[in-house]
Amino acid sequence: MDYTSSPKEKVISFLNSSLQGLTERQADQNLQKYGYNQIKKQKSISVWEILISQFNSFIIYILIGAVIVSLILGEYLDSVVILIILLMNSILGFIQEYRAEKSIEALKKMSSLKAKVFREGKLCQIESELVVPGDILLLESGDKIPADARLLEVARLEVMEAVLTGESIPVVKNERIPSDYKSLGDLHNMVFSGTVVTKGSGKAIVVKTGMNSELGKIAESLESVEDDKTPLQKNLDSFGKRLGIVTLIICAAVIALGIYRGEILLEMLMVGVSLAVAAIPEGLPIVVSIALAIGIRKMVKKNALIKRLPSVETLGCTTVICTDKTGTLTKNEMTVTRIYVNRSIINLSGSGYNTHGKFFSENQTPVDPDDFKMLLVNGVLNNQAALSSEQSVIGDPTEGALLVSGAKAGLNKYKLSEEMSRIHEIPFDSERKMMSTIHRKENDLIMFTKGAPDQILTRCNKILVNGKIERLTDSEKDQINQIVEQFSSQALRVLGFAYKQIPEDDDRNYSEQDLIFVGLQGMIDPPREEVKSAITTCQNAGIRVIMITGDYRTTAETIGNYLGISGEIMDGQELEEIDEDNLAERISDVSIFARVNPEHKIKIVRALKQQGEVVAMTGDGVNDAPAIKAADIGIAMGITGTDVSKEAADMILMDDHFNSIMRAVKEGRGIYDNIRKFINYLLSSNLGEVLILFIAMIIGFKDPLDGSIAVPLLATQILWLNLITDGLPAIALGVDPIRRNIMKLPPRNPREKIINVEMSCNIITISILLCVSVLFLFNHFLYQGTAVARTIAFTTIVLLEMVRITMIRSQYKIPMWSNAYLWGAMGISILLQFAVVYIPFLNIIFKTVPLGIVHWIYIAGTIAAMFVIGQVLIWIMEKFKFKIPCKQKS
Repeated sequence: MDYTSSPKEKVISFLNSSLQGLTERQADQNLQKYGYNQIKKQKSISVWEILISQFNSFIIYILIGAVIVSLILGEYLDSVVILIILLMNSILGFIQEYRAEKSIEALKKMSSLKAKVFREGKLCQIESELVVPGDILLLESGDKIPADARLLEVARLEVMEAVLTGESIPVVKNERIPSDYKSLGDLHNMVFSGTVVTKGSGKAIVVKTGMNSELGKIAESLESVEDDKTPLQKNLDSFGKRLGIVTLIICAAVIALGIYRGEILLEMLMVGVSLAVAAIPEGLPIVVSIALAIGIRKMVKKNALIKRLPSVETLGCTTVICTDKTGTLTKNEMTVTRIYVNRSIINLSGSGYNTHGKFFSENQTPVDPDDFKMLLVNGVLNNQAALSSEQSVIGDPTEGALLVSGAKAGLNKYKLSEEMSRIHEIPFDSERKMMSTIHRKENDLIMFTKGAPDQILTRCNKILVNGKIERLTDSEKDQINQIVEQFSSQALRVLGFAYKQIPEDDDRNYSEQDLIFVGLQGMIDPPREEVKSAITTCQNAGIRVIMITGDYRTTAETIGNYLGISGEIMDGQELEEIDEDNLAERISDVSIFARVNPEHKIKIVRALKQQGEVVAMTGDGVNDAPAIKAADIGIAMGITGTDVSKEAADMILMDDHFNSIMRAVKEGRGIYDNIRKFINYLLSSNLGEVLILFIAMIIGFKDPLDGSIAVPLLATQILWLNLITDGLPAIALGVDPIRRNIMKLPPRNPREKIINVEMSCNIITISILLCVSVLFLFNHFLYQGTAVARTIAFTTIVLLEMVRITMIRSQYKIPMWSNAYLWGAMGISILLQFAVVYIPFLNIIFKTVPLGIVHWIYIAGTIAAMFVIGQVLIWIMEKFKFKIPCKQKS
């Protein structure tokens, strides 16, 4: 069917739909018939690919080769043991990586876009992939259109179609059949998948979905979550390769020294290869993925949905949070409490969306709302919201408050709409700061207009007073502006209301000029109680909080003072007039921006970044998207945010609360801490093992019985160490709790490398202590035979590495018993090592012998000495560490 040139009634009939939308049964049938609304089927996680990737490593290839060689030479037991350990390591790695991949896939599903459709006459929100042909879409400013659709109704609808046509100017849409068309850009009665509503609203019937849509024909992927490695993973990948080269050189030296001192070539080759497998931190980037996935799951539980993994790293560096006032710092539960009408101020009782309340004059005398019915009718009819039976609002809270104030006077939107049907609307936009609707009452047309009082007053030349129309003078406009200031100083959001009659012969001239002023409605949106402490927490953490609002200066100042946001105030007019360089010089003193348009936000972001700040910026509208994109951390509102703002964002607040931003920053810092702990532990342990064998080869320990070279560790023992110490205990660090004082520390410098000078010194110091401790015990007990000395060295390494974990956690002041997973993992590792030492058949496999009480006394004493010396050395290093400044001047 030619959906463009066919009448809309015929299109609806052809798709077996109606203006009420599909039934649920029809929707299910169409989903079976047409499939999911996906441009390109998302690549599912392949279990086999992840499993095979565990063996896709140069080091593993070498190890498998060594196993084959040893099998050929008859060393069957060692070959089988190494192969089993290799498989266990791979299975552990597979489980960890698979869980991480699953978490990322779940994240993509959570951040997928939604669509507003009518089903069985009811408006509902569904996943975009569930949209089917025949669905009736509701399109509003900021929506990303989920499928190709034929327009049925429009109200000043404009759509950006650059993704399809390359045209950078929004296209004005209508529902009329075009007389002639040659390209997509000429189809003004159609909207297309992937394009964006920039202005107005409309309804449309879906005609094509998924790969059948125009966007599907060019197979453009619309996935919004990036799969690329994070900067941290890339840096660690690069670091791991450099460290790997150094380790391979050391391993080669160990092999060469062993052969030089008379060891068997195959045995030394196995030791060298095993040491390389244990020492090269090739799993570091995967570990980061696991830590990020664990952290992201925790953040989702705290209502912060991370869309892009690098954002987690950036959160810890955030120095400024630019936040909207309404809904983020305040409850977004508007209640009209004061009205200015008939040159008098009226007070309203009641709170929230409860429709019970009364009207009183300033001296508490009851007032009849019929005296100002025009003001209340304007607020009810010029309105897109609806009140539900549960005393909640479907739609914008500000408009919900106007419905409630009307309901307190006995006005019902649906009954009024029957008497005065809406025939046209001029949607709100941030430039005009107003909205108008045109209604028909019998043979009369009337325009209702509401918006920012200053904008309304400039378009009014008359005023309605007690049912009479009078001339609106400049002096009276000044008086009304004073009332606006008075209301604003009481933290009220103020809207102005006006109307005009439209002559029957001029029914297409919907100009918002020559209006009749009716009055003002002032509504309170109380600050969230918990926000005040959250802002204090951010300030203690070295993070500035800047409030951005469209409200008047006095309203913004009152709310800001209550919440503890102090500093200079700059309004939108000043922002218009000041250039970016001068703004950058002044912005360090400005904490509140009032009467701001969304377009001003990007100017604020640029000025802050020019000062070296790491900026988080919130937003919910289509015009907020550029600023959200430009910020280091773009934050969209999950409840009130448009599709465009969510797609541009790095993080989505699922509850729209400021506290969720603060908690996300805290979690971001905690995740980074846990990654640092893991890296510190992994590298100090691995480097210690390399040093033990390298120094042992240089010293050339001799077996007292036959004079052969005594090696502290065998290949099977090294691989066992790698399994039980680099596996569960290390991963359990990823769920370590956040240190208590983390939000009393300054933001991390983004220039600072994760393995900085301080950590490098820490790793080298502990590695040397580990090496000295183990070789001391190995040498001391060598007279009892190499098997005894080797078992002691082998066991001491395991226990020292467990102690090393507690040392690292103490640096971060983490309570000792706060991580049950970690203690469980450490307990399992120690029990497994005891099994290797005391179970006879494992003695044969790992060439160990049972240890006596004297051995354990020496081991315990050595561990205690290393712990004390290590803690003292770490304290000295922390005492004199180099401080890096937090900000980077550009």
